[in-house]
Amino acid sequence: MSENVPAPGLLARARLLAAPTVDAFVVGELGRITGRPVEQGFSGAAPQEPFICVGAALPDALRGGNLVWFHSVNAGTDALLAAGPWPPGALLTRTVGRMGERIAQYVLAWVLADCQSVPEFAAQHARAEWRRIPSELAAGQTAVIYGTGRIGSAVAILLRACGIRTVGVGRGAVRTDAAPAGFDRVVAADDDARPLAGARWVVSTLPLTPATDGFFGTDRFAGMGGAAFINVGRGATVDMRALEAALHSGAVGRAVLDVLPEEPAAPGGRCWQLPRTVITSHSAGITADEDIVTDFTACWEAMARGRVPETAVDVGRGY
Repeated sequence: MSENVPAPGLLARARLLAAPTVDAFVVGELGRITGRPVEQGFSGAAPQEPFICVGAALPDALRGGNLVWFHSVNAGTDALLAAGPWPPGALLTRTVGRMGERIAQYVLAWVLADCQSVPEFAAQHARAEWRRIPSELAAGQTAVIYGTGRIGSAVAILLRACGIRTVGVGRGAVRTDAAPAGFDRVVAADDDARPLAGARWVVSTLPLTPATDGFFGTDRFAGMGGAAFINVGRGATVDMRALEAALHSGAVGRAVLDVLPEEPAAPGGRCWQLPRTVITSHSAGITADEDIVTDFTACWEAMARGRVPETAVDVGRGY
């Protein structure tokens, strides 16, 4: 991936394009950071000169030009990569900003709501029913978190601060003596059966790649033993029919889904009928304009020093 980092001299002369949807505040900051005018709008043929783009999508016309760097205003880049072959040699970076913090608080809110029976009390209130429901403590219980990157680690750090044991599930071989921040330990995806069986909560922060498409299926849900499932990653990592069956059987105790395979969910969609499930509108980690500016700045400064930005995407792996 390092060979895709543009040389400082190339960055210095590249034109800067921003999508029409990029906010005026962000456009102004991009010009300030780079010291050049920002051409807002993707239209017509690609520039003959080297160019940089900032936006959510990359039009086909620009994929064949002299693109040296595309900075995505979103954290997920699966749609960008699925739209067509990525331009050879072009760097792709993404916006994470404070998304990990936001998503971690979202997950903690639902974990505590689960402990305090908030959905059940809300249902009782709607029925004007007075009945005590025992609560439980989060401390000492186990959360299995799929994805050990910046977002997964942020979730783990916040949950562990509440006394929750955190097991991360990472890709490939795992060094047990070097768990990422927030995790008590990390296992490989092929070795997740035992942690799943002891989990109170299962949290997915997985990106969508060919390897994670439908990752949560019948076998994985069957191994959860009644745990609550929280998905803040990508909707298509879940086989929804398998989740529905697991909710009906009790293999999954409840589900909180911030993402779905098809969004937005139609009013008559099958997902609204899932038992013990709450669906939120892909809002756990909404990107703020300040996040875009902060991460673009970090990328710009890293490349000025000849370094790979922390938010660079390995286009072969998809994240």
